[in-house]
Amino acid sequence: MIEYFKTFWKFKGLLNELVVRDIKVKYRRSALGYVWSVLNPLLMMIVIATVFSHMFRFDIDNYPIYLLTGQLIYNFYSDSTNLSMTSIISSGSLIKKVHLPKYIFPLSRTLSSFVNLLFSLAAILIMLAITRTKITPVIFLFPLPLFYVLLLCIGMGLILSVLAVYFRDMLHLYGVFLTALMYLTPIFYPVKQLPSYALSIIKLNPLYHIVFMFRNIVMYGTFPTLKENLICFSFGALSIIIGLIIFSKKQDNFVLYL
Repeated sequence: MIEYFKTFWKFKGLLNELVVRDIKVKYRRSALGYVWSVLNPLLMMIVIATVFSHMFRFDIDNYPIYLLTGQLIYNFYSDSTNLSMTSIISSGSLIKKVHLPKYIFPLSRTLSSFVNLLFSLAAILIMLAITRTKITPVIFLFPLPLFYVLLLCIGMGLILSVLAVYFRDMLHLYGVFLTALMYLTPIFYPVKQLPSYALSIIKLNPLYHIVFMFRNIVMYGTFPTLKENLICFSFGALSIIIGLIIFSKKQDNFVLYL
């Protein structure tokens, strides 16, 4: 772990360049550019809120904020892990020519997605103002769940980038997994409507705990408990540890499969 941190510090300049490049590529030739980071979650929220508020009649106060808080966390996880999964494959020509720490590539994809998430937080501020949601000092703790989901995504990005190199079918299977994960995360439905056995299964999903914390901080002004912090941090830390172990064992053979 210490060696990883030393390498990270040594190549921090390269990492910064890769993150900036990914962000620029994402909005290249776009008229609105970074504004889409705010517009995308807002437009999706309007569509989903319209459908579920009127057709399914979920009894949730301030449903737009409820939906948006879950949507931003899930979208970040989906985008960052999808990009990280293909990072080694898409950088194959560079990896074959230059000696670099290979974990830089999935890490840069995760961090660029995280920057996009930070831009997207403006959507929540806009909706808080529109819905006149009461804001408490607890809202300043919002970086906590964002930090935990960042840890989770870094670890999962490392794992998926390895799997994609050795098993290209992952590029297709992962989309199915993300769809299942979306329904296993309480983004647009109330948890209280679930039977106890379903809730026990959903609690195995790390995003459930992170969304729960983020929503409580932003929407309800509830101070996160020590138990909630430990659960979220444990999922993130375990993800990174497993990711680094798998990546370090398999990275030397990447060139044979690229």
